[in-house]
Amino acid sequence: MKGLADIVTYLGRSILHILGFSGYTILLFFRSMGYLRNIVRRRHEIARQMFNAGARTFGVITVVSLFTGMILTLQTGIALKDYGMEENIGNIVIATLTREMGPFSAAIILIASIGSAMAAELGTMKVSEEIDALQVMSIHPEDYLVMPRVVALTVMMPVATIYVNTLGVIGGAVIAESHLGVSFQTFYLHVLESLWFKATYVGLFKALVFGMAISSISCAHGLRAENGARGVGRATRNSVVASFLVILIIGYYITDMFFREGL
Repeated sequence: MKGLADIVTYLGRSILHILGFSGYTILLFFRSMGYLRNIVRRRHEIARQMFNAGARTFGVITVVSLFTGMILTLQTGIALKDYGMEENIGNIVIATLTREMGPFSAAIILIASIGSAMAAELGTMKVSEEIDALQVMSIHPEDYLVMPRVVALTVMMPVATIYVNTLGVIGGAVIAESHLGVSFQTFYLHVLESLWFKATYVGLFKALVFGMAISSISCAHGLRAENGARGVGRATRNSVVASFLVILIIGYYITDMFFREGL
């Protein structure tokens, strides 16, 4: 009985911690959005964060995007070739990229490179009492630190998604031509036929929400870091895990909302 009580106690504390931290993250996001009036004043920090999320991840996004399209085309094309339908590979590639793989791939890259960096940077500031110093000077962390990061990642996530989709199609076209015998012209013709507006805007909407979620979660974990360097490492790790789980859940519900049968 004592072991069962310990398990129940542990689960209860874990659930309360998750709920409390979720509430803190949501409040942090809305508080930071309340400082959008200062967006012009914070433009230099926003530009710096956008540069980090864009130029500094350019190489990784390029490689991942190309191979995502290549792998998707190769695996799907092999299955379609058994039924003599390999010419339709372009339809599947563009639908998969715009609806799901594009925003998801971009989110995974930015979680690992930018979200973790945000959590580590703010966590270091927290444990070294720099956050407290800002508050003593009447500078709100939500305004000075959080809002520029949320705005930057919210803007850059759709941009990264468009880039992933574009390079994914290019990588897919190369594999379709070299491995499946589907010409570039045929591949791109089917891509254009299946590139419909709803799939595009839903994918970009996902990317927008992913950007808000990743930046808010990363900043929240950083601002709640404690116990020195070990605490910063723990906050960084937890921010990556939480961001990954949240975008999976959000992605599912957005897909269900827009592509449910009958809508």
